[in-house]
Amino acid sequence: MRRLSIRWKITALIFFIISFSLLLGGIIIVGNFIHTKEEELRQRALLTARTVSELPEIKHKIVGTKHERDTINAIVERLRVIHGADYIVVLDMNKIRLSHPVKEMIGHKSNGTDEGPAFAEHTYTSKARGEIGTVIRAFVPIMNSDHKQIGVVIAAYKRPDFIEVLLSLKIEIFVTASFSLLFGGWGAWLLASHIKRQMFHLEPHEIAKLLVERTETFNAMHEGVIAIDTDEKITIFNDKAKQMLGINGDVIGQPIRSVIPDTHLPEILEINQPIYNKELQIGNLTILSNRIPIKVNNQTVGAVAVFQDRTEVKKLAEELTGVKAFVSALRVQTHEYMNKLHTIAGLIQLGHKEKALEYVFKVTEEQEEITQFLSKNIKDESISGLLLSKISRGKELGIHVTIDRHSQLKKFPKYLDHHDFVVILGNLIENAFDSFQTVIGRKKEVYISIEQNDEILSLSVEDNGCGIDEQNIDRIFDEGFSTKGANDRGIGLYLVKQIVEKGKGQIRVESEKGKGTIFTITFEM
Repeated sequence: MRRLSIRWKITALIFFIISFSLLLGGIIIVGNFIHTKEEELRQRALLTARTVSELPEIKHKIVGTKHERDTINAIVERLRVIHGADYIVVLDMNKIRLSHPVKEMIGHKSNGTDEGPAFAEHTYTSKARGEIGTVIRAFVPIMNSDHKQIGVVIAAYKRPDFIEVLLSLKIEIFVTASFSLLFGGWGAWLLASHIKRQMFHLEPHEIAKLLVERTETFNAMHEGVIAIDTDEKITIFNDKAKQMLGINGDVIGQPIRSVIPDTHLPEILEINQPIYNKELQIGNLTILSNRIPIKVNNQTVGAVAVFQDRTEVKKLAEELTGVKAFVSALRVQTHEYMNKLHTIAGLIQLGHKEKALEYVFKVTEEQEEITQFLSKNIKDESISGLLLSKISRGKELGIHVTIDRHSQLKKFPKYLDHHDFVVILGNLIENAFDSFQTVIGRKKEVYISIEQNDEILSLSVEDNGCGIDEQNIDRIFDEGFSTKGANDRGIGLYLVKQIVEKGKGQIRVESEKGKGTIFTITFEM
């Protein structure tokens, strides 16, 4: 080719392009027309067959008397003319024709080879060669009101043959050839090939369809979905995410930090590792998220977050937990007061009335003192009730629970509420109670302190129980880790850690095996 002159090269190239373009254009036009026409006829046949199969009059008469069945053909013929079908055949479940364009065929059994699936409630189309040429046929079952099949409708349309297509497309063929001669240059071919490769060999309408389907798929999900690229610009933000986060309008292409200032998604681009089932606080919303890097050819090209709103579920769970705690406290107090009543009754029966009265005053004074202290220093009824119930629970277990009389709780730290503090205190105190299961021969004590000023809030729960092994201290906050046996799931301290992280606090553990443990949690106000 290098030895050929430019004239010969251009001549050969144009000849090749024209020849190829004409051949390709003819194949594409005829093939696409036949394919499009065939698909159109399939849809028309299905529509016609469904229309006939859904007619109440047809459903009624197909199982009616012979006279009623004889009138079906006239009804079907009117519909055939309206829909422009070549023929419409109605069969009962014995394959007897109840309608047919050739009246002599009515009443006779059909012996078609492709009708079988239609009598098993299947809807489909087929292509068959007949006396009038190639026809597209649609088979639709007829179902009664009890969803029982009572017959089949066959609607057929004749597909044009090759010669008819050529004659009907002569203008299109002429236009195609003309444009091939005018615009069939090598540059256009190279450009088209390049664009095709860039679009993964997909047609533009196919790409648009994929984009629409992807967008609608994400919008149909019950979970929120947000994705960003390596520039932290939003590429996906589905309707559920907008609803949960209170976002309006189109945010695609905007920086994620300008839409959600406290987002945690860009950090996935930094660590390049997925984080699963992580509870996060975004504004006033508590969500459970899975954040995953998006990789193409082992290169990170973005990150995606799939998350669920856990706020209402969490509150409901905490309220249920609180109800169980108060029910348990009520049971403990009932048991405690029964014991006290038995003691008073015994003293009276023994004639020690003064001791009985003294005992009553002592019990009343103790109860009033702790109640007044909690009412004055702890400004949340849920926390006061929890502490009061734990004191009573400790008495039942033989554990002396002491609350530091300098304790006070005026307000909660940022990002936290009384639900969070119920979980923290409840789990720490219950862990302290559990630490005495193997302790024998010494006084069991739990000491609780809540200190607060304008800058910090500090919680402390101390016990003189069995302590924690040094090798386990770093694992006690892991989800699923427990030293209490196979029946426990190790979730309590994990929840405490999650809440401390949400409130941007710190937790410290001091423990000595056989002597006790101190949990200290601090928050900035």
